[in-house]
Amino acid sequence: MQNGILRSRGATATGEPADQGPGAVGLSVVIPAYREEDRLGPTLDVVRSYLDSHVGTGTEDWEVIVVDDGSPDRTAAVALKAGVDEHRIRLVQSEQNRGKGSALRLGVAASLGRRVLIMDADLATPMEELARLEKALADDPTLDAAIGSRAHRDSAVERQQSALREVLGWVGNRVIRLVAVRGIRDTQCGFKLFDGDQARAAFGAARLDGWAIDVEILQYFRRKGWPVAEVPVRWAHQDGSKVQLLDYLRTLGELMRLNAGGIAVAALYLLASLYLYKGWWGDLDGSILAHSLQDQNQWEWFFGVTADNVAHLRNPLFTDFQNMPDGVNLMGNTVMLGLSVPFTPVTLLFGPTVTLALVFTLGIAATAWSWYWLIHRRFTESRWAAAAGGALAAFAPPMVSHANAHPNFVVLFMIPVIIDRALRLCEGRNVVRDGVLLGLFSAYQIFLGEEPFLLAAMGMLIFALVHAYVDRETARAAVRPLAKGLAITAAVSLPLVAFPLYWQFFGPQSYHSVLHGEGGAGNPLRALTEYSARSLFGNAETAGRLSLNTTEQNAFYGWPLLALATGITLWLWRRPVVRALGITALATAVLSLGPRVEIDKFGITVPAPWRVLRHLPLLESVIESRVAMVCAPVFGILLALALDRIVGFRAREHRFVGYLAVAAALVPILPLPLVVEEREPVPAFIARGLYEDYLKDGRSLVPVPLPDPRYAASLRWQSNTGFGFKLAGGYFNGPDGPDRVGIYGAKPRMLSDLLRDMRWGTVPPPDVTPEMREEARGDLAHWKAGLIVLPVAQERTPELRGTLTSLLGKEPQKAADCFIWQVDPV
Repeated sequence: MQNGILRSRGATATGEPADQGPGAVGLSVVIPAYREEDRLGPTLDVVRSYLDSHVGTGTEDWEVIVVDDGSPDRTAAVALKAGVDEHRIRLVQSEQNRGKGSALRLGVAASLGRRVLIMDADLATPMEELARLEKALADDPTLDAAIGSRAHRDSAVERQQSALREVLGWVGNRVIRLVAVRGIRDTQCGFKLFDGDQARAAFGAARLDGWAIDVEILQYFRRKGWPVAEVPVRWAHQDGSKVQLLDYLRTLGELMRLNAGGIAVAALYLLASLYLYKGWWGDLDGSILAHSLQDQNQWEWFFGVTADNVAHLRNPLFTDFQNMPDGVNLMGNTVMLGLSVPFTPVTLLFGPTVTLALVFTLGIAATAWSWYWLIHRRFTESRWAAAAGGALAAFAPPMVSHANAHPNFVVLFMIPVIIDRALRLCEGRNVVRDGVLLGLFSAYQIFLGEEPFLLAAMGMLIFALVHAYVDRETARAAVRPLAKGLAITAAVSLPLVAFPLYWQFFGPQSYHSVLHGEGGAGNPLRALTEYSARSLFGNAETAGRLSLNTTEQNAFYGWPLLALATGITLWLWRRPVVRALGITALATAVLSLGPRVEIDKFGITVPAPWRVLRHLPLLESVIESRVAMVCAPVFGILLALALDRIVGFRAREHRFVGYLAVAAALVPILPLPLVVEEREPVPAFIARGLYEDYLKDGRSLVPVPLPDPRYAASLRWQSNTGFGFKLAGGYFNGPDGPDRVGIYGAKPRMLSDLLRDMRWGTVPPPDVTPEMREEARGDLAHWKAGLIVLPVAQERTPELRGTLTSLLGKEPQKAADCFIWQVDPV
């Protein structure tokens, strides 16, 4: 036996009799021991007495294997003496002290039992508790292991550890549940009963030598889909414990080693995300994402105003710092309260640009890892196949397009977690717990982004319906727990989101829809097969013609990836999950085409399915081309499933062809770093706080031009200077007209439209009339304007200065690098 010396029957043999093998004994009890000469003898007496009384006295009823882990004392001698008195007690010796994990591997490998019990030599859990574990396995034949749990609500802890050990144990347990084994409350109780063959397989595959082997074994069972039950037991701390503070640190190191693959995957995702934003991180203050349009200014403002609201204990759902005096319904705008609120300290200390950069960079990496976690947990044991799938889900062309401007569409780490919890509901193991958690997760996702959650729900609904149709037996079994769980989910989530959603749809500055024209905003057919602007094989001009703008290239998967996904679906068609995935991708791609599809080759236009959905509540505001983003994780899962099969091909030629097909589909869409450009600086008049001498009584500042969806640099004036003033105009979603239809930006007014059109050269300076002067004064009065600011270095400043002078009837002052007009209160 590797790394060990086996002593058998009466402690005289060096190997097992030839006629014995696994399954020859009813129960094997494995006891790891290190420096246990004082306790081991009495423990073996208790164990032998119990087994004779409750298991049997026959030669093949039970065996006890003591594993001496290189003890320097007489532990081995005690076990040898016990073996002389009782031939069913055997000793396995390790040549040196390696740790509990090594000892258990040796002992389980030497076991012959149809079931294997592992227990500690201190009898912290009494032998009588074996009956509970056996009953759990007898009551549920699907179970493969029953483990004692001190954390179960029905457990009885008769003697606590010291306060320090309690704290260390609590912290260690939380770390284990976070990074290693979710859903099990106590992994470290040393009293566990396994199916013998599965125990030998699991411990034979284990590699850890220390205390973390318990976690490694439970992870192995979970990967194999072997159910494990936690059973309440009696437990009492025993003096003389061998677990020291250093052991906790070693266990933490082993947990890191156990999860080294996952950590490596996370590191690669983070590097990929940093690569995407490398130009921006090189100069956060002086550069801007070139293709963000005005959205970077808007998002920095969102993070900044949320932090300011939190710091001053104001309502985080509303502000009048923009669009003075009407304000902005922040819940009706995607301010990502689920991140903007927790990131408040970062924003206050380092500014909103740093916060936005961190949210983008860490959020995309976290999303990729979350998809990897779901794929690895649910679809494939191959870590690197799952890693490739997670990368495609988070770094697909539409995700990279939104990475220019929309963190709510790329920071989606909660979606895989929600999907996993919904699948747990279908399994029906702990409906109440899973329903509560799904409710909390769903509420949190609403505070991260409602539209991506809606699109994900559409994809999940299509998948569920198709899967239920092709696997009706599974669907029937899932209906009842799913229905009960979703009712619990609603009961948990609705109270948390009811008021924010009420505020969003019925509060100040609420609106009921954002329309995108009668023709819709669907993808042209070619958008599905072409490459995006930031793909390796992409062409910015072609992609620009086929999309709304650079931040909305919502398909562009390229024909090779579409062909690969189709091929994988047909190849693995017999699997219900693959059928459901393939049809989900097809359905969402078709829905993304909008209400009508133009077939250029034949010069015809045909109606499309979105035409039926476009006027439904919530969907009426969706940019339908975004529905194609659902394909990204679907393609990622299909890719992982295919790679898992390809790696198992026996013929090298077949593997080569498979990998070549994958490379041909993925290489063309490899993302390029996002483009950055020099950022327009904040005027010195604003940056130095000089405006404070001119702006009094909470009146608003009117920048020229006013901020709007086309040009919103003045939002940065405000967000980078501590929100010391309020702005007229703005870039946000708000209502317009008596029907409160949603529009981008503030309600149009004469003066704001005139200044905008002059700034961009679409109209010449007008001949100012008395009626225009009166209307301009009315606009300023509506905005409660106190100061108009025109940067000197801005284009068309002379024309703008002349027109404002004529409208206001007075010349401006020159203050630092701006022309300013003070506005008298009306």
